[in-house]
Amino acid sequence: MFFYDLIEFMGVLELAAVVLSVAYVVLASREIIYCWIAALISVSIYFYMCWTANLQAEAGLQIYYFVMAVYGWQQWEKRKEKEALAVSEWGWPVHAGVIVFGIACIAVLSGTLLRFTNASMPVIDSFTTVFSVIGTYMTAKKIKSTWIYFIVVDLVSVYMYYQKGFSLTAGLFVAYTAVAAYAYWEWNKSYENNRFGKEGERL
Repeated sequence: MFFYDLIEFMGVLELAAVVLSVAYVVLASREIIYCWIAALISVSIYFYMCWTANLQAEAGLQIYYFVMAVYGWQQWEKRKEKEALAVSEWGWPVHAGVIVFGIACIAVLSGTLLRFTNASMPVIDSFTTVFSVIGTYMTAKKIKSTWIYFIVVDLVSVYMYYQKGFSLTAGLFVAYTAVAAYAYWEWNKSYENNRFGKEGERL
């Protein structure tokens, strides 16, 4: 009886995490600061879920998400009091460096997980962890291409969570992919408006 109650409880938790995670992405795509409140609650739930499923890297990622949600709130709130934090973009050399750095981190993290833990799917787990860390920092700083990084991470996460039996969360990441594409479109519009606005001021 306890086993079935636990399964039912995990299903309710997963559903709550899914709803809050969707709320986070939708609110973030609209540059609404309350996205970080939804993030704080959802990552707390996902930490528990990932830890119980032996996805240690993903569980650790949720701790990072929690810290970045606090940081993101502070960054957006601080700018709101003065001047809104504008969407910006990194150049290709920066992205190339970020990708090389990410690959190196994946090699180190997956090797560590293989040696010291019973982690399931260590390379995929490490990939989603590393590039989610990078993408979340980019979101807090409002870097436009964060959503391209997340599209790739989301597609890989669909496979990972489906294989672990979290079908709702796998479906969530399918939705995430579509929302990330929409968010990129929204942030690109904001970026172009800001860029052309500044050019107009110089004329």
